[in-house]
Amino acid sequence: MPSVPLPPKESNLFKRILKCYEQKQYKNGLKFCKMILSNPKFAEHGETLAMKGLTLNCLGKKEEAYEFVRKGLRNDVKSHVCWHVYGLLQRSDKKYDEAIKCYRNALKLDKDNLQILRDLSLLQIQMRDLEGYRETRYQLLQLRPTQRASWIGYAIAYHLLKDYDMALKLLEEFRKTQQVPPNKIDYEYSELILYQNQVMREADLFQESLEHIETYEKQICDKLIVEEIKGEMLLKLGRLKEAGEVYKELIERNAENWCYYEGLEKALQPSEKFRELTDKFLRVNFSKGCPPLFTTLKSLYYNPEKVSTIQELVTGYEASLKTCDLFSTCENGEKEPPTTLLWVQYFLAQHFDKLGQCSLALDYINAAIASTPTLIELFYLKAKIYKHVGNIKEAAKWMDEAQSLDTADRFINSKCAKYMLRANMEGTSAMENLNEMQCMWFQTECAAAYQRLGKYGDALKKCHEVERHFFEITDDQFDFHTYCMRKMTLRAYVDLLKLEDVLRKHAFYFKAARSAIEIYLKLHDNPLTNESKEQEVNSENLSAKELKKMLSKQRRAQKKAKLEEERKHAERERQQKNQKKKRDEEEEETSGPREELVPEKLERVENPLEEAIKFLIPLKNLIGDDIETHLLAFEIYFRKGKFLLMLQSVKRAFAINSNNPWLHECLIKFSKAVSDQSNLPEIVSKVLTQEMQKIFVNKNLESFNEEFLKHNATSIQHQLSGAKMMYFLDKSRQEKAIAIATRLDKNMRDKNVKVVNSSDNDQNWCRGSSGRSDPRQDSSSIAVQAHFTVYVLLVGPPCLQMEP
Repeated sequence: MPSVPLPPKESNLFKRILKCYEQKQYKNGLKFCKMILSNPKFAEHGETLAMKGLTLNCLGKKEEAYEFVRKGLRNDVKSHVCWHVYGLLQRSDKKYDEAIKCYRNALKLDKDNLQILRDLSLLQIQMRDLEGYRETRYQLLQLRPTQRASWIGYAIAYHLLKDYDMALKLLEEFRKTQQVPPNKIDYEYSELILYQNQVMREADLFQESLEHIETYEKQICDKLIVEEIKGEMLLKLGRLKEAGEVYKELIERNAENWCYYEGLEKALQPSEKFRELTDKFLRVNFSKGCPPLFTTLKSLYYNPEKVSTIQELVTGYEASLKTCDLFSTCENGEKEPPTTLLWVQYFLAQHFDKLGQCSLALDYINAAIASTPTLIELFYLKAKIYKHVGNIKEAAKWMDEAQSLDTADRFINSKCAKYMLRANMEGTSAMENLNEMQCMWFQTECAAAYQRLGKYGDALKKCHEVERHFFEITDDQFDFHTYCMRKMTLRAYVDLLKLEDVLRKHAFYFKAARSAIEIYLKLHDNPLTNESKEQEVNSENLSAKELKKMLSKQRRAQKKAKLEEERKHAERERQQKNQKKKRDEEEEETSGPREELVPEKLERVENPLEEAIKFLIPLKNLIGDDIETHLLAFEIYFRKGKFLLMLQSVKRAFAINSNNPWLHECLIKFSKAVSDQSNLPEIVSKVLTQEMQKIFVNKNLESFNEEFLKHNATSIQHQLSGAKMMYFLDKSRQEKAIAIATRLDKNMRDKNVKVVNSSDNDQNWCRGSSGRSDPRQDSSSIAVQAHFTVYVLLVGPPCLQMEP
């Protein structure tokens, strides 16, 4: 209620405003606000103004909303209602830190307000302020000790803080208050028991967890999780025989769950006769015609001996089946059908593709296609082999062939789209729908394709769309903070929180962030020219006829662009009208339209490095074990001239892999930049000198680079980086650098398409070292092109040569 007393009539109206807000009757709420504010005595009533602003915000009128709420707060700065409303407004704008400040100010004026405490706790768990969350939940427990959510919320706070003992004590005290008959199954009580057990397992209380699950087994609804917990705990306690029995029963229940087989393997600790059992397994699956057979065995390919055994067996099958339709020429029995040989050839194609023997793999898959030209899997694998060898266009062609055999197969359709994007065949009418569906594999592939084509604005749009998806997923957890405690889905809730904490660790985010950072670095090094200025310069060298023709062409282009802009504007207006109509009809809360991502604006951003840092921060927080994170960070800070942050980046990268070729380039660039910088503060210069001595061990840059080349004499990637730095340090040694970079003798251990292609991709975008913007004049680019030429001529068979 208002801190400034209102007369009974106005007081009743204010209550109705609150009720209308709760029931989402926003128009009626505004009418009641007007009735109070139209009275000259209460025209500046702070809390009514604040509520009017909050109601306007729910109708999408954000600017007016802020104006009224701030005015109300100024008029009644000691009102907890005004501060609470301001917090709600900030929360609706996703400004959670600011909202927390507002709630804390409101609590200073009304420390026991339950609603404010609840709202504050939601924001604290959303922002992972776990200490603050624990304090707020403790206050709520003191104020409402009889409510279930008070106990559960407080226990969860200790669980998330990894104070397992306190969390278990609170959960047990709460469990004792629950009146559930021993033989009756109650879902919420069952979930409480299982949550208790989860905390025990996380605390490594294995014996206690097993005893606990056995004690309350009859009162747990989810019988499957009971058996899974038993199996896991028995393994942890070393009771292998009992664990084996549990996992056998689980396999009988669900033979498709690989985790059960892994558990059984640990329990049985088998000493298998690999060749004998593999022979039996392969024959059965080849006879049945099981396409995923190679996928099943792929995990064994880390062991060269097992790979050799598999190859020996399957090549033997193929030779025998061709001769006598049997798995072995020395056997007698029922002959195998022709399809058995087909699946053997299919397996061998996958096998040799996995081993990098692509020419042999292609021979086997061609033989299979010749015998059965209507099997989708064969064309799919052929496309995959061409992809692995580097011929992306040929791969897309064969994947399109596979897709044509079954146009309704979603998996093949998706793969076909992916391969076409890899071949830079961009464009689709369903682009916006795929964005709404959060189809991130497609968007990351689109971003990479646009990046390769030099369409940086379009690439950045896709990267930002992916980033928005992750923001939305993070924000969507907000509704679950109260729902999960109310419904007692505590295990799922804690798992959700843990997932959200590492959400941006996902490969989709990393791909999008890496592409965005690379593009922003390129745009910083080579900003896009202003078209009008470029045309002005070009016109100076044109004849009158040519100039007239160019101006005519420009006018037509401008007219076309204007018509397109008018069409887009009309479409946007139509959409906005529809949205407004929908809001008026449903009277629901909205957050207003999001800023449109315009490629032209994205690629002409004022400060590309600041935009790159926005994508970098989640990588540094979550993917610090990937060396690329720190090398990308170095490239940003190198361009910003932040020496201590450069040092931090190279030290972290050095700790992961001190012999990384990209890191080698960064170290030399960093050391040279430090030596060239004369106006650094004394303390900074001292720190940099001390830390760099630990890495360079008093070697000068030339000898450091020579030692790197000598130490990595058999690696193409390392030789390329060393050659590039040789040219960077001494331009007169260009010929020597190119000779090193293009050396492809028999001792090179990484002489394959993947390495050469990755060297090209990694080096091309990073041009800061040579000081040149034209790739045709860049030493590293010359070396890479030479690598491609030499590789194709000396290594790649004619049928698998890459596109130039």
